[in-house]
Amino acid sequence: MAKAELRADPNVRWRTAPTAKPAKRRSARAAAKGARRPWRRILGFLVRWFLVAVIWLAIAVLAYAGYLAYDLPDVSRLGEPVRSPSIQITTADGAVISRIGATYGPRLDYEAISPWLVKAVVATEDRRFFEHDGIDPRGLGRALVANLRAGHVVQGGSTVTQQLAKNLFLTPERTFSRKFKELILAFWLESQFDKPGLMAIYLNRVYFGGGAYGVEAAARRFFSKSAADLTLPEAAMLAGLLKAPSRYAPTHDLDAARARAALVLDNMATIGLIAAADLAAAKASPADLRAPPSTGEGGRYFADWVMEDLGGFVGPNPVDLTVVTTLDARVQRLAEEAIAAELAAHGDAQRVGQIAAVVMAPDGAVLAMVGGRDYGESQFNRATQALRQPGSAFKLFVFLAGLEAGLRPESRFVDGPLSINGFAPRNYDDKYLGEVSLAEALARSLNSVAAQVAWKVGVDEVIGVARRLGVTAPLRRDLSLSLGASEVTLMELTAAYGALANGGRAVLPYGIAQVQDTNGRVLYRRAGSGGSEVIDPQTRARMIRMLADVIAGGTGTAARIDWPVAGKTGTSEGYRDAWFVGFTRGLVAGVWVGNDDNSPMKAVTGGGIPARVWSGMMAGAMAGRPPEPLFEEDFPSLLDEFIAELGLGEETFAAVPAAKKRDR
Repeated sequence: MAKAELRADPNVRWRTAPTAKPAKRRSARAAAKGARRPWRRILGFLVRWFLVAVIWLAIAVLAYAGYLAYDLPDVSRLGEPVRSPSIQITTADGAVISRIGATYGPRLDYEAISPWLVKAVVATEDRRFFEHDGIDPRGLGRALVANLRAGHVVQGGSTVTQQLAKNLFLTPERTFSRKFKELILAFWLESQFDKPGLMAIYLNRVYFGGGAYGVEAAARRFFSKSAADLTLPEAAMLAGLLKAPSRYAPTHDLDAARARAALVLDNMATIGLIAAADLAAAKASPADLRAPPSTGEGGRYFADWVMEDLGGFVGPNPVDLTVVTTLDARVQRLAEEAIAAELAAHGDAQRVGQIAAVVMAPDGAVLAMVGGRDYGESQFNRATQALRQPGSAFKLFVFLAGLEAGLRPESRFVDGPLSINGFAPRNYDDKYLGEVSLAEALARSLNSVAAQVAWKVGVDEVIGVARRLGVTAPLRRDLSLSLGASEVTLMELTAAYGALANGGRAVLPYGIAQVQDTNGRVLYRRAGSGGSEVIDPQTRARMIRMLADVIAGGTGTAARIDWPVAGKTGTSEGYRDAWFVGFTRGLVAGVWVGNDDNSPMKAVTGGGIPARVWSGMMAGAMAGRPPEPLFEEDFPSLLDEFIAELGLGEETFAAVPAAKKRDR
């Protein structure tokens, strides 16, 4: 086959040697381009790995977000916050004594909140609130720049939605996972609510300081008005509290709160939310604190005492409560001032550590209570919790038992050294007066006569009288009881004297007049006129006359005021306790002086510091009242007085010499 034919045959493949091409000279430009190719390869390698890293980072972020989303709190409900009820304790006229727990106001709709407050919050907390979708990149950038310039954190980048997410669902811990959850929840909130709804939820939940959660509670706490009625200066002050509620609370530092409000007003003007005239007017008339009146630190002992009894009146209750008490702010202040004056004048010199006082109405309504010199140092209430020896103040029960057994104020006794079954009482100054009347023995607080009366009527009878008049503390069943050796509380001893002031009825001290919830529904209201009769009228009148003599010319002259009064001093052995308990027609009060460690004072008797404190607070408390007699009728009959004048009423009880002991 010819060669040409073979070449034309498609079944024949020819292998031919490549034709050699002539070499070409590389230009300088090509050489330079080839030299750069390694850097291109490196750059391409880095770009590829960067893209891979970004992809894997995105996958990791999505995986972490999925993990956190799985661990998010339940957001299906946005009900009322879970909390313990708050309790506000007030005086009878509305002054706040104490607040226990946080105060939450009722929920308000967006339309019911002052527009000034919304504008103030937007200007201060989140300027683009109505524009962003939960996260504000501009705000984050602005905060970052401000913080870098200042060298520390001066601005936060969180939006109102983010703050709401944190307040509703998360803890305040500063961790990356918490912040990431906050972002997720912020987007969720934005998808579920419109902007007015989110702002209303935020303002109804956020903490404004002073124990107030929610705008309505804050408005009433600081300005005694609804959040719907807030003025521009008031709205600026509330918005300013959000940065540091405790520091800027007007109840804590009004000047700081006003300075912060001025910055809020400037912010509002800067972004055009208020006009220049509004700015000037608001700064010229800053907000004033119009909080409900408060007794300050006074009455804290009383508030604790009331709280101990509250559960028995209303039981477990999930709602906020207002407890209206019997405390009188004026009388409370008088008691505190009288105690402070005596401690300042004589406390150190006479080694006095504590003074306690109780003032009550004759029906038992406690009007003032001081449980010690400083509640901040010690919350132990020496008026209600301390058991101390009353000394001669206990003689009320001894002499009442004697009167009920047939003795009269004119009954004669011999005051002298004696011993009864080994018990040998001594008078305060170791002096004896010889033959004296029962009334004189009480006025001069003669121990020997008190022991004779207790021995004559029997210790059990004395204990019975004390129990009938409300003493519940354990009492000794021996003659030392007649000298006040058994310990009692100031509260129960004062209440016992109250039975003389109120017509002879038993006195049960109380401090709660009414309990109501936040809706004004009354859960408890005190009713009733007091206890049953425990002292008959004639015995009561005689006892009052004898106690009046104590102040008129006996050991209690320092307790005199410009009203008819009666009472009794008491001093325990070694000057460890000193008392004065007494009453007028309208008030009963008791004072105790001593030391918590039971150490002796320096010659403090019931007729000294206690009587002066009693006089100081009672004179002020009775101011404005017309003088009234201690009782309405002259109960002892003319026949009793005639017999007494003749000296035929009672035998004279001679003191038993120490060498001639006798048994009974």
